Amino acid sequence: MLNARKKIVKEKGAAPTDLEEEVAKALFDIEVSPSSDIKAELRDVVISGAKEVEVGKSGAAVVVHMPFRVWKTVRKIQGRLIRELEKKFNKRSIILVANRTILDLNFKR
Repeated sequence: MLNARKKIVKEKGAAPTDLEEEVAKALFDIEVSPSSDIKAELRDVVISGAKEVEVGKSGAAVVVHMPFRVWKTVRKIQGRLIRELEKKFNKRSIILVANRTILDLNFKR
C-alpha cells in the first residue's frame, strides 16, 4: 500500500479517503501488471482526489480528479485506462477530470 500511496497528491498533506486509496491501488496494480500495455504511460499519472456519485437508479460513478499537468498523458490512454478501472470497480462508471487553477487577472508570469 505504501507504493500505491505515491499515486495520490493531496494539498497541504491532507489525508486521502478510502476511495482515493482504492483508486490509487487500482492504478498501481495496472501499472505493475505484466500484461498491461499502458504501463509506461501510467508511471507519471497521479490522482488528486476521487468521489463517488450516485447516477440515477442504475448505480454509481467514480469521479477521479487528476492534476492538470498529467492530463496530457491521461488523454492519450483515456479509453484503455477507463476500461481497466471499470474492471476493477464492478458496476461503477469511471469519469476522469482534470483539476485546473484559475489565475487572477493581476497574475504576472
